[in-house]
Amino acid sequence: MLDKTEFKVIFDKHFDELRRYIYYRCGDEETASDLAQEVFMRVWEKRLQLEKDYIKPLLYKMAGDCVVSDYRKRSVHAGFVQNMRIESECLSPQDELQFEELKQQYEKALKHLTESQRTAFLMSRNDELKYQEIAERLQISVKAVEKRITETLRVLRTKLL
Repeated sequence: MLDKTEFKVIFDKHFDELRRYIYYRCGDEETASDLAQEVFMRVWEKRLQLEKDYIKPLLYKMAGDCVVSDYRKRSVHAGFVQNMRIESECLSPQDELQFEELKQQYEKALKHLTESQRTAFLMSRNDELKYQEIAERLQISVKAVEKRITETLRVLRTKLL
């Protein structure tokens, strides 16, 4: 178990060397600093379960795991971005024009919705909130959210088809 002063001592003693280790693994100073901070945040969160005697090996294990995790995230993101570029480059001018027309129809259809329908729908689709979260934020029941979004989808289908 670590208290605040012991954690500060560990942080001061190991942060720079841990950041250098991460920098050696990833080659980016900013990422190394971010990941080193993330390691220490995790240590702080788990401070009640840790033993002081085994902290240094744990720090390096956590740092290595963070580097691998960050690498995987960046690889997935880079692949996604590459796919997006390829797909957008393959669009013909006619496809782009159809997309713009559909986008304008969608925006016009959103304006025909009631404020409550539009709010619930955009919270669901744009903010990716669950119905329960929307209900809590709007202070309404989950059934009311379901009804608003169902009605919105019905209206959008008729306006966009």
